Amino acid sequence: MMQRNILSSGGYGAWLARILTLLLSSLFFLFLGIPLAGLLFREAPATIWNEILQPDIFQALQLSLVTTTLSTLLAVVFGLPVAYLLARQRFFGRGLLETLITLPTVLPPVVAGVALLLTFGRLGLLGRYLALFNVTIPFTTAAVVMAQTFIAAPFFINSARAGFEQLDQRYERAAYTLRASPLYTFFRVTLPLVRPALLSGIGLCWARALGEFGATITFAGNFPGVTQTMPIAVYIASESDLDKSIALAVVLLAVSFGILLTLRLSQRGRDKKEKKSARDRL
Repeated sequence: MMQRNILSSGGYGAWLARILTLLLSSLFFLFLGIPLAGLLFREAPATIWNEILQPDIFQALQLSLVTTTLSTLLAVVFGLPVAYLLARQRFFGRGLLETLITLPTVLPPVVAGVALLLTFGRLGLLGRYLALFNVTIPFTTAAVVMAQTFIAAPFFINSARAGFEQLDQRYERAAYTLRASPLYTFFRVTLPLVRPALLSGIGLCWARALGEFGATITFAGNFPGVTQTMPIAVYIASESDLDKSIALAVVLLAVSFGILLTLRLSQRGRDKKEKKSARDRL
């Protein structure tokens, strides 16, 4: 009788836990989904399309795509060696460098913009010396790229570092035994094996750079055609033209959703391929 009561109590507790989990999960999904659905269905598609075709919106979209692509390229060029170094080397101060790289992901973007301005402004730490050569960075398109790179690069670095850390180094050692040079091994063996992590990091970096607002408006300002990216245009339009603000927001939402969905589908495809390869080996 006691054992039956325990089983009954355990079964009741399991059902209660499932119901509670389902309820909390549903509330959270509704919390995320309802605002996004409200954004999508607030205006008719024709109205949104007409707003997107406006010259100033197209200009902001074009500038965002160009600067985001450039900032992602910079993140890959400079971030790849950093990720490899942190994943493979053990040295004094490594933990400090890892914290420094991750800091922009939790730092308020406005604070990052102020830091960049105090560094590269005309009276800044480095800007005062650049001014001697008539080089001005703040409130230019270059400032947009720098702000986006500062905020988004850690997403690529952390993803690439995870890929390098999870890679079985036996493949690299096998290449060395075949007298392959370290450079050849890195580009022909290591990078292809960590390509999924690199692509994931590139996608996250690009999406984060596209949505960057605080550091950009603080360091680069708001000049149409020069520094006014899509997030800044959304903020400015929300003060006077709600339809334009919604159209811009829908475009950003669609692009971000498309990137994340592509990453998810590609990851699922890779998982299926790996499972199939494992079954074939068995």
